[in-house]
Amino acid sequence: MARRTRDWNKGLANDLKDTDFMRAFINASLDEGVSIQQVLRKLVDVVGLKETSKKTKIPSPNLVRALNPKHNPTLDTLNRILRPFGLKLSVTMIEKKPSRSAA
Repeated sequence: MARRTRDWNKGLANDLKDTDFMRAFINASLDEGVSIQQVLRKLVDVVGLKETSKKTKIPSPNLVRALNPKHNPTLDTLNRILRPFGLKLSVTMIEKKPSRSAA
């Protein structure tokens, strides 16, 4: 069973090299109700804590603390984690569903 997980993580790590896939992965995860910290934690797990720490210039203990669901990281911290991947958090409009008018 552990081998399957490693293989899945290897495949995910390879897929996450594509920024468009990474963006879609993050958006789909958030749409499913996964917290941003859990999603970023998965990215860090796939890339590696030391590597992410180097890329973000955030010490490993601070990175782990920022991604702990018990903590509340700032927007700046979240964007520092995303920046090396070519991404940042932003706000978009929600598509409105057409209203049904009574005929």
